[in-house]
Amino acid sequence: MGRRRRAPHHNRGTGLNHRRLQQRVLVAGVAFIPMWVEVAVRFAHLDDVLALFFTTLAVRALVRGQGRTVGIMLALAVDSKPWAVAFTALLLALPAARRRNSALWTVGLVAVAWLPFYVTHLNSAAAARFTIANQPASALRWLGVLAPATPWWDRPAQVLLGFGLGALAVVRGRWPAVVLLGADARIALDPSVYTYYSASILLGTLLWDAVGQRRLVPWWSWIALLSLYGSTLLVPSDRVCGLIRLAFAAGSAGYVLLGPVPRRRGPESKAPSPASPQV
Repeated sequence: MGRRRRAPHHNRGTGLNHRRLQQRVLVAGVAFIPMWVEVAVRFAHLDDVLALFFTTLAVRALVRGQGRTVGIMLALAVDSKPWAVAFTALLLALPAARRRNSALWTVGLVAVAWLPFYVTHLNSAAAARFTIANQPASALRWLGVLAPATPWWDRPAQVLLGFGLGALAVVRGRWPAVVLLGADARIALDPSVYTYYSASILLGTLLWDAVGQRRLVPWWSWIALLSLYGSTLLVPSDRVCGLIRLAFAAGSAGYVLLGPVPRRRGPESKAPSPASPQV
């Protein structure tokens, strides 16, 4: 329901046919469903579910120009799952007058949630050093990282790369790609290949196809589903699966940052607000 309302609100005044937009969101949403089932039902990862849910609410608030709500929702997403820090690049899409206040809400609420653990239990920081096996089907191996477990620099690199790509997207007037780019950085550098990881990718492609594009067919949502989820079911080679993951992450990032984006039409195109840049 939230995505169906957010896309028309963002595209108001663009000359876009509302029925075509509804059809596009529906078709993209169908591609998202299998990944939502993976994360919410099969693996039942409530923390990931909450991170994606609050990120969606942050995008909804961003489109509506509700700066404080954007900051609060992003904080709740990060509190649910630290990898959502990459999505805080959405703060940069706010008008400058609201950006600082929104960022303070994000930082403040994250501190309120996490500082008690670090203050009362000094060994809480050890959790950040938890490592998992570097699986043969990971894209990380294609990048030349052959260590048997998670390298010490891997998690910070995921966040920094995701945030940096998201910030670049905002600068280029393509903020609907922030979630996709943050998720791209995650799967490109993550040593594990659980299928529910792709839920963040499919949320990113859904937002990009619904808000950042005007094509009737949401190609990226279906490309993501078939390449990331389909390869785990149909491709027997771990090495080939890793290459597919890396190729999707690099290809989708390159497209949303460098590919053509339709221009707005209508009265709002003359003076777009910072919260609704031309996409």
